[in-house]
Amino acid sequence: MNRIRLILLAGLCIFVAILSIAYITVGMESKEPETTTQNTTEKISEPDTSAVEPGTENEATTQLPSEAETTTQAEATTREPETMGSEYEYAYAGFNPSVAVVDGEKWNLLLVNQKYILPEDYTVQTAEVKGGGQSLDHRVVPHYNKMVEAAEADGIDLIPVSGYRSLSRQKNNFNRKIDYYSSLGYSKAEATRLAAKIVLMPGTSEHNAGLAMDFGTNGNYTLDENFANTDAFRWLSENAADYGFILRYEEDTQDITMITYEPWHWRYVGVEAAQEIKAQGVTLEEYLGMD
Repeated sequence: MNRIRLILLAGLCIFVAILSIAYITVGMESKEPETTTQNTTEKISEPDTSAVEPGTENEATTQLPSEAETTTQAEATTREPETMGSEYEYAYAGFNPSVAVVDGEKWNLLLVNQKYILPEDYTVQTAEVKGGGQSLDHRVVPHYNKMVEAAEADGIDLIPVSGYRSLSRQKNNFNRKIDYYSSLGYSKAEATRLAAKIVLMPGTSEHNAGLAMDFGTNGNYTLDENFANTDAFRWLSENAADYGFILRYEEDTQDITMITYEPWHWRYVGVEAAQEIKAQGVTLEEYLGMD
């Protein structure tokens, strides 16, 4: 009897042990899938995050410039123009013009003066204007001819005295003016500065770009301030803007244009700009924000 009890007790212990082992095994198996699920979730979420970030960067690149790109654009916009440097022929007189920026789409608004000089490789395709003997940039000529024809219809003679000038001719004119002031006792530097108020240095004149015409009328070809008293000047003052021309060097603007009053000098800038400049009563420098 005791033997039977021992056998039953042993069997019961074995049964309990088997159940315990089974319970532990099932518990471990149930935890492993849970861990695997968590790991899987993390692995999925990481690629999703990285997939969004590149999309955001691309979107920022195409729509909004990065900080570095913005800085580069700002530097490009504000970068100082290239200057001629100390080797410039007239540097001894304090001149050091920057190389003018040539915009093919806004060629009519090209600015040249004592501060801005044409690039060395700048070329002008010229054509002869109505009246003969003078030429301008071929793109200006149709507008010029229409203006002259309109003036003729109103009984006004606009005589072309000086249009396009080569750099060599401009240099000769300028150096002659330097010699004139030097003969009056001025130093070479001072003579050069005085000359530049009347005849611009080669490459800084609108004539070198083929964009300006000096007018005479009724046998008056002397190019002096008396032109302001002629019917031709009055007609130009009233009508020239409708054909794209402006009086370039007006009275009391020498502190901006650095050139004395020249009622005979008319510059092509295009109809829209000419009408705006006339209406605003400003110089080309002021209109372009480069005064």
